[in-house]
Amino acid sequence: MLIDTWHFSFTVSDLERSITFYRDILGMELVHTQEQANAYTRKFVGYADAHLKVAQFKIPGKEPSRSGHVLELVEYVAPKGVRVDTSTPNPGTAHLAFEVDDIHAEFARLKALGVRFRSEAPVAIEAGINKGGYTCYFLDPDDITLEMVQPPPRSQTA
Repeated sequence: MLIDTWHFSFTVSDLERSITFYRDILGMELVHTQEQANAYTRKFVGYADAHLKVAQFKIPGKEPSRSGHVLELVEYVAPKGVRVDTSTPNPGTAHLAFEVDDIHAEFARLKALGVRFRSEAPVAIEAGINKGGYTCYFLDPDDITLEMVQPPPRSQTA
């Protein structure tokens, strides 16, 4: 039986570049880094030569699950991976959505820092459970899709 979320993970091409993006641009809190080049990791991931660099993040001011983090980024030093097409319609592609309280201000801040967005501005949610809110997709340095959501005022969702 599932009891909680441990973390969400993305494989990245350059861990240091990704740490800069997620910590310094998005404002996530880096809670731990490590290298894993050991028998346990090789067994776990299923690659005899596995050597990983890992960074773990949490949302400042929020308590994650017992893992202590909500997002894990992994760079495979070995075996070296190949870039895949992470476009959102491709099966197997994931994205991570972050809640914000002022999507317009956050969009402007991130845009000024060079973050790439899929839309020209936050998009009003016109139907469904989040009608009245706003959303937009943006990309990390490896073209991983991330999302910002400003939910509708609580009175509209009740």
